Amino acid sequence: MINNDVLRSVRYMLDLSDAHVANLVAMADPAVVLDRDEVQAYLRKDDEPGFAPLSDRLLGLFLDGLVVHCRGPREDATPRPPEKRVNNNAVLKKLRVAFELKDVDLHAIFEAAGHPISKPELSALFRQPGHKNFRLCGDQLLRYFLRGLTLRVRGG
Repeated sequence: MINNDVLRSVRYMLDLSDAHVANLVAMADPAVVLDRDEVQAYLRKDDEPGFAPLSDRLLGLFLDGLVVHCRGPREDATPRPPEKRVNNNAVLKKLRVAFELKDVDLHAIFEAAGHPISKPELSALFRQPGHKNFRLCGDQLLRYFLRGLTLRVRGG
């Protein structure tokens, strides 16, 4: 899925302002400073003028900042190393950690989005990439998850 779409979905889900989005990135890495114009460029549709593609690193920092915001800083106070490549599985994992979701919650989220998922399918999404039962999270599956999570968070 396009990184900008993930950012837009999470921003809508939590009703975040541009400044709050920038603050979440700064929570993960204080050295990275986003201004309002940069955030707005990331939130534009890809056919609008002024659109800027969101890098994997910035999306990872945003999601890490969301984890810190929702769950608090790590007890050992060591920052996570930034990820070079953020795929759909990583987005799914980070959102699961941020919202402290259990398997039952994940099943309910997919069910609410109209796409029920079995236990083996769900566990395969969270396995290590080298594992024989690992499954890549497709764009459509991540969209269902984001839609269901939005319904859960915003109500509806």
